[in-house]
Amino acid sequence: MEKVTVLVQNEVVRLDPERLGTLYAQLDEAGAEDILGRAMEELAVRLTCGERYFRQGRFDDLRKVARSVAAIADQIGMHMLARVARDVAICIERLDDNGLAATFARLLRIGERSLTAVWDIRDLSV
Repeated sequence: MEKVTVLVQNEVVRLDPERLGTLYAQLDEAGAEDILGRAMEELAVRLTCGERYFRQGRFDDLRKVARSVAAIADQIGMHMLARVARDVAICIERLDDNGLAATFARLLRIGERSLTAVWDIRDLSV
């Protein structure tokens, strides 16, 4: 029997502390928490929709979702998530099926880790 190597996808997700600091400085703490909470909920919903669109082959809808994920993620300092979401949209535009499959899987991983990272930060501030 041949030996199978399992590749572990482990990327460190970082939030932009300056962007979060600016958000808290511009708004009071309650306002910033509200914006952050809404953004996280919206990202979770859009990533779930994106997963459904990917499975259904609805790539125009997936491209729109990816662009909106990028915009929301940039607003709250999730720059890696935003970059990968833009990469998903580029793969769709270039009709790169293999690139899309790999990049979309990465988007879901980064999305989950980014949302978890924000929840962890919010738990520390309470």
